[in-house]
Amino acid sequence: MQPTSKRCHTLNDNALIDAKNDAKAKPSVGYFRVISQASKRLSLLSSILTAVTVLATPLYAQAALPAAIQAALSRAELSASDISMVITPVGDKNASHLPSPIQVIDSSDSAETEAAFDSKSLKQNSTQNAQHDGKNNSSPQVALTTIEKRTIKKHEQKIHAYTDDPYTYQSLESIPALIPDSHHSASQSVGDQAVLDDGSMGAADSNTHTAASAIKISFSPLLSHQPDTPRTPASTMKLVPSFIALDTLGADFVWHTRVYHTGLVIGDRLYGDLIIQGSGDPKMTHERLNQLLYQVQTSGIRHINGDMIVDSSIFHNVTKDPAAFDNAPLRPYNASPDGFLVNFSTVGIKSYPMDNGQARLTYTPQLANYHMPSVIDVRSAACGQARYSLAPKWHAKQLVLNTDLPNRCQEHAFYVAYPDAKAFAARVIAAKWQELGNTLSGTVITQETPYDATKKPTPAKGLAALPMSPLPIVSYPSLNLRQQVHDINHFSNNVMAEQVALSIGAYHHETLLKTNTDKSMPSEKAREQIIGKQNSLQKTSSLYQVSNAAATDYPQTLQTINQWWQRHLDTPPPHLTNGSGLCRDCTITAANLSELLTHAYNRPSFDAYVNSLGVAGVSGTITAHSDRLPESAAIGRAWIKTGTLNNVTSMAGYVKGISGQDYVVVGLINSEQALNTYTARPVLDAMLDWTAQH
Repeated sequence: MQPTSKRCHTLNDNALIDAKNDAKAKPSVGYFRVISQASKRLSLLSSILTAVTVLATPLYAQAALPAAIQAALSRAELSASDISMVITPVGDKNASHLPSPIQVIDSSDSAETEAAFDSKSLKQNSTQNAQHDGKNNSSPQVALTTIEKRTIKKHEQKIHAYTDDPYTYQSLESIPALIPDSHHSASQSVGDQAVLDDGSMGAADSNTHTAASAIKISFSPLLSHQPDTPRTPASTMKLVPSFIALDTLGADFVWHTRVYHTGLVIGDRLYGDLIIQGSGDPKMTHERLNQLLYQVQTSGIRHINGDMIVDSSIFHNVTKDPAAFDNAPLRPYNASPDGFLVNFSTVGIKSYPMDNGQARLTYTPQLANYHMPSVIDVRSAACGQARYSLAPKWHAKQLVLNTDLPNRCQEHAFYVAYPDAKAFAARVIAAKWQELGNTLSGTVITQETPYDATKKPTPAKGLAALPMSPLPIVSYPSLNLRQQVHDINHFSNNVMAEQVALSIGAYHHETLLKTNTDKSMPSEKAREQIIGKQNSLQKTSSLYQVSNAAATDYPQTLQTINQWWQRHLDTPPPHLTNGSGLCRDCTITAANLSELLTHAYNRPSFDAYVNSLGVAGVSGTITAHSDRLPESAAIGRAWIKTGTLNNVTSMAGYVKGISGQDYVVVGLINSEQALNTYTARPVLDAMLDWTAQH
């Protein structure tokens, strides 16, 4: 029988050994041979109490996997050896850090006329109530957000009917959120409690004693099964860099893309080069790029007698082969990170059927000096992924669609990744600059080195030879880290996860210098290197060379992540090879993830972290939980990141039990059956349901 907790198992074994030794022991002196009947009775009572102590140990600590989870494993044709699982209570049920549960109601029998999806159909229940399915009337009262099941369905159907790539669509387009903005953590401010130096929660006033503070909280696992087995996590690995970024950089951290110029501006014409210094911004969509260039225009530059130079040196040697992982280079999830990533290196192709057996195509964003067909013939077929429905092929000067559009696509959006992030950025910048009515005499050049006028093929002359402006003419802020992490975890955005992971390596050195605790301080040698770098940069004549960022690559970034792990957590660091989990050679244990999530629960950035996760049966990649398990107690009560690859199914996050107790949940399934991922999901659904019932 597989023990579920090594600690409990050891204690139980020791208790049994002690009981056996007591039974076998023979007295060695005469005094102990004279034993009264009362002493015999006391000895018998002691033995009984010892046995009762062993038997009184919670059954879940000695039993195998719960029956519901074991049954789900059997249905999926999996064994207990395929799964690692850790479920641990966290926090105080009277001071939960999780958001309020969402009550999903089924109003299909209502006489009310069914309306089209509208964000106003979300109803916020402002009164305090305790609607926990009537399973536990003693649970703490919380304000519930009520949402109709049909509202969720309409939202999902609308998106899936329009595109075959819903998560890229929702990352790039402005889609109304299903959950209202007012749905935040019930304990976003921790009331009368404060975060102690060790990250635990304590009373702000040491002389104040409340009923809640008198409650003893046990952090022993409710369930622990093969916690130390390294497994491929798929996208649950995103939980690692996304939290470390929040913890080190802060939820309000922003990336600044700065624009400089050489030469001189006369009128609205720049006699020199325009330099765009990339910052690693994970979400420089084409609309935001348009705003950046518009700010350049409003600064007084409309015509450039020179080149536009894009400096992406903040990240170096991070370009990857988009076909290497699964031979699907056109899928946006395989896009490479870059110091100046534009629109995830992805073009949206939208089709509009016409009456002549053809369809009109539009492209967003446009690519300068690149031909893309505007009309396509239509064939009778089902609509599928772009590689099947259009069979696109990127050539040097044009996009070729190698098959006709299926007639079932109607108005539809496909998303196709361009193979080269730097070439893509250059073409989009040139097209956007021209769309704004501006001109460029030179070209757009993207490079992974800082701008250096002495290394240009043709030396600048005249006014263009004047040195770079000491101050940026534009400093364009990104969306904050809280918003970026939401996209990463809610929609499982791979390239954004990699951008954020790399940003830890690029910007975390600044945080290290500001910290005051010895536990978080870098080594003295590292501090000297950082300070020395900053001092040397301050001697330069242009702020272009002075930044709070240090160029980084993946080895340096992964070393920074490992150092953070070793400073803050006790388990050995996981093995990462990138920040997204799109890898076969990266591994993590259930104990790793459980400890990370438990640590995060009491950190200042927890609100941003937990609200980035999908809500079971409601939103994100865990929406379908209610379809697979309609009566699950976890619907609206679990905040989960999922992961899926061939051979891999995983879930990790938080569950609020019907008792009001919060739990950290981690489930990792690795199977030899490549296509078993979909049949394996109900196993982890059962894990969420079982936890929520506690």
